[in-house]
Amino acid sequence: MDRFSLAIGAVSALFVLLFMLNNRFALLQIAASLIEILRFNATEFQLKFKGKQLMFVGDSLSLDQWQSLTCMLHAADPQAEYISKRIGATSFFTFPKYNTSYLILRDVFLVDIVKEYNRTRVLELDSLSYAAQWKEMDFLVFDSWHWWLHTGRKQAWDLVRDGNSTYKDAPRLTLYEKALNTWAKWVDSEVDTTKTKVFFQGVSPDHDNCVGETRPSNSTQGPHPGELVLEKVLRRMRKPVHLLNVTTLSQYRADGHPSVYGFGGHRNIDCTHWCVAGVADTWNVLLSALLDQL
Repeated sequence: MDRFSLAIGAVSALFVLLFMLNNRFALLQIAASLIEILRFNATEFQLKFKGKQLMFVGDSLSLDQWQSLTCMLHAADPQAEYISKRIGATSFFTFPKYNTSYLILRDVFLVDIVKEYNRTRVLELDSLSYAAQWKEMDFLVFDSWHWWLHTGRKQAWDLVRDGNSTYKDAPRLTLYEKALNTWAKWVDSEVDTTKTKVFFQGVSPDHDNCVGETRPSNSTQGPHPGELVLEKVLRRMRKPVHLLNVTTLSQYRADGHPSVYGFGGHRNIDCTHWCVAGVADTWNVLLSALLDQL
């Protein structure tokens, strides 16, 4: 069995055991064995990426994963020099010792939002303005879902342009699928996947209420509709895109959000993002295991 399959199995087993075992000491012993299987080897990871650039592209959930990864790498070699900078919408974290760079580009829809002369914000379902930057990377980890749900004052667009059609709005899953299809066509036509490896972070689930949660839950919310759309688009692609399937394992973790301890406090409870260190670390362990398969 490959390391990625072991990683998925180990994480799932740990959640099940948490509720099956009353003996917490026995649980800790088993958990320690599973963690040994999953152990993240930062030096090995850095050497694997020597001279390479990995870019996360997406929203604040991508930011969670990028922050988690850079923290994991720095914690493993705290004396190693690093360079952290931001240029426009892109943040860089570079380790000169390994000549590795880990980037995050904020691009929440992947397709474009364009402001027209009358300040109208138009969601352009056929346009990818950051694509030229993506092509320069050795590894790409995409993410998009959370912002598609916003309505009212939080909605990012006033109009939608889809080819020759312009309209006010549409069902969000429909818009999401159209945007993913635009992205997928770009990957299929423009990316040399023998040189640039492409990943897509599965949908990160929200929890309706995470206040007071201190342990993983014993059930999931069922198949996530956004994840089903994403998987459908990926299945139709000609080029290989590797799904980082974090949705189900993250559904168990209502206890992993900042909750009332985030920036919003009790007035804006955060049951969307993840604490660092925390759930996003597991995503990066799985990413490392998936990279071992390539």
